[in-house]
This record gives sequence, structure tokens and C-alpha cells, in this order.
Amino acid sequence: MQPDVWSAELEEVLVRVGHRFGRVDLRRRMRAYVHGLLGSVGRKNGWQLAEYAGHPTPSGLQHLLSRACWDPDEIRDDLQEYVAEKLGAPNGVLVIDDTGFLKKGTTSAGVQRQYTGTAGRTENCQIGVFAAYTSPTGRALVDRELYLPKSWTQDADRCRAAKVPEQRGFATKGDLAKAMVARALASPLPIAWVTADAAYGQEWRFRRMLEETGVGYVLAVPKSQHVHAIGRIDFVLAQAPDDAWERHSCGQGAKGPRVYDWAAARLPTIADFDGDQPTHERWVLARRSLARPEEIAYYLAYASAGTTVATLITIAGSRWAIEEAFQAAKNECGLDQYEVRRYPGWYRHITLSMLAHAFLAAMAAMAAQADSRGAAETVPASSRRSPWRRSDDSWQLTAPHPAISGAPATR
Repeated sequence: MQPDVWSAELEEVLVRVGHRFGRVDLRRRMRAYVHGLLGSVGRKNGWQLAEYAGHPTPSGLQHLLSRACWDPDEIRDDLQEYVAEKLGAPNGVLVIDDTGFLKKGTTSAGVQRQYTGTAGRTENCQIGVFAAYTSPTGRALVDRELYLPKSWTQDADRCRAAKVPEQRGFATKGDLAKAMVARALASPLPIAWVTADAAYGQEWRFRRMLEETGVGYVLAVPKSQHVHAIGRIDFVLAQAPDDAWERHSCGQGAKGPRVYDWAAARLPTIADFDGDQPTHERWVLARRSLARPEEIAYYLAYASAGTTVATLITIAGSRWAIEEAFQAAKNECGLDQYEVRRYPGWYRHITLSMLAHAFLAAMAAMAAQADSRGAAETVPASSRRSPWRRSDDSWQLTAPHPAISGAPATR
């Protein structure tokens, strides 16, 4: 990408958000901060960013993150509008996941010993719940919330010291996810699908919310997930006939297509019994590793009638986009290299880092001219009466009694 194109696009981004900073000195510090996040800085903390910007001390940038008057939620809204313009597509997917930020001590807002998938174990850390937007054009982080454990929300003095707003009570990660999905759906982002891992997919309230808004989803669930009128999802899918399993790529990975064996079946609805045509259908899916067939992941899906299995598999595979966005934002934009301890500082650094990453995503999309690689390539591959039945070009599960289509099919 030509330097003048890079500079012009970055200037567009900075002008877009500049009016959110009421004073000239704050706008200059914001610009210096974002330039530093995008620059060749070894570790993007206060001192090194200040040195990169030519400041004698980090006090100005620290003031920007701590005491200055500006609202990071307004920057988030501008960011979502920017991503919609640069990466938006009618088949856009919103991906929900959390990531950990390893920290020492006990004063950083939300910090405690808790499990984080970032380290794969329990560590002293903060947990951030994020939303990423992905489309054939690119991917970018578009929202964030800091998870506050009950050890924090039940300690008013500790929250006060960390500048946690008084109105901020305890919220589960699922609650935070629902709030972000609601904001994203109200934003300019064109969203057709939502996907997430089992920590979010297993919550029936989360699924109900999506169904009520008419948004499709493909959500991972644990193997013990109960499917209404059918039973445990792993037991049901264990009964799938051999020819129900087909080999599909669910997207492009770092080492080529991500190929698995997949089984999918529509769930019964009352329309299957009274002859009415439903507008949406629910599905169960399973993904089986080729190298380790005992490793099976399970999904629940909700989609417009007529959606193909290949589409559901592609949406399931799009969940990796947020992992790639985390890695890029941490490696290239200092997402995890902050030194702030207070609640407002976390949101301010994270939001500006997300803005820098969205700029890089837009530049990559421009350079690739909306590269759409990763299209799925398909290679066909009990004593009780099996509930699996072939229906036209897909499989369907039968039930001993009609399921009620007006309520979530799983609990």
C-alpha cells in the first residue's frame, strides 16, 4: 500500500473521531496515541508511546487515559460505523468471545484468579468480553466489556478506588454478550448471523434473544446440551448414520482449509406436523476431527428456511475470526500492553487499540480488494429405531411428539 494512501486513510479515521475530544490538546494526544499503537514501538506502554511521540514524559498520554473528559463509548460507535463502511456485507457475522489479560497484583479493575483461555489455565488476570465483525472483506473488533467478578461488585470500596461506576453491578459474561449484540444490531453494521463458543451458546436466554430479533445463529454448545423433545445432543448425533457425515471445509486457516467431518439435521417444528411452512428452522450440527475422530464439537443453529448445511458450516467456521483479530490487535496494536489499572483507563486504551486495528483491517481489505478466500469446498464422503430421516437433500430428526416452534427448542 502506498504511503500516501495509508496516511490519507489514517487521517480520515482520526478526523472521524476527533470531534469526540473537546480540546485541541486532547485531540493531539489521541492522535499521538493512535500513531504510537500503529508504530514500530517495542512495547506499547506509556513511556515507549510517549518516546515515540517525542514527549519528554508519559504524563500527557496518561492524562488522556485517566482524567481527560471524553467518552470511549462514542469512539466505539464511530468505530462501528467505520467498520460498516469498510468491511460491511449483507452476510456479515458478529462473533462473541472473551480473552484474558494477565496482570499482577489486586488493584487493576476486575482482576482476580480466574480461568482464561488465553493461558489455558487459571491465572491472575482481567477478562474482557468482545464482539468482532467478520465478512468476506475482513474482520475487526467492534465492541468490548470488562467482566467484573462478584469479588469486585460486592466490594464497594474496591470498586470506588478503581473508578468503577456506581451503577455497574454484577453481570455474567452472557449478559455482557447480550448487551453488545443489542448494540451491534442497532448500529450500521449489517449483521445476518451471530456465532460464539459454548460458554455463550449454552445459554437459552442468549439464543431466545437472537431468535426474537430474527438473526441467524450457529452457536457451539457442550456435549451435555439438552435438545427439546430429542435429548442430549451427543446421544442424538451418535445415532447419525454413516452417510450423514460429510467432509467439508469450514474456512481457510493458516495452514490451508479447515476440513472436518460434519453431520447436520433439522429439528422438528410444529409446522412439520400441520403443514404450514416455517420462516426459520432450527438445526443440530456436529464437527468431527479427521485426525482424532473422538474429538467432536456440537452446535445449535437457527436459520431462515432453505438455508443450506454448507452455509451453517461456514458460519460455524467464522468463529475463528475473533481469535485472529485478538492475535492481530495484541501483536500489532498493543491491545494487551496497557499499564492502566482503573476502569475508565481500560475502556479508553482498549477502544483506541480497537480503532487502530480496524484501520489496519480496512487497509488490508483495500489492498486485497475484498478477497473472498475461504469458500467451502465439499468432498462427499442402536437397537431403537433411529430418529434420523432423510428429507430431500438434508437430514432431519424426528421426535416422539411435536416440538413447539414458538419457543426455543433447547434448554
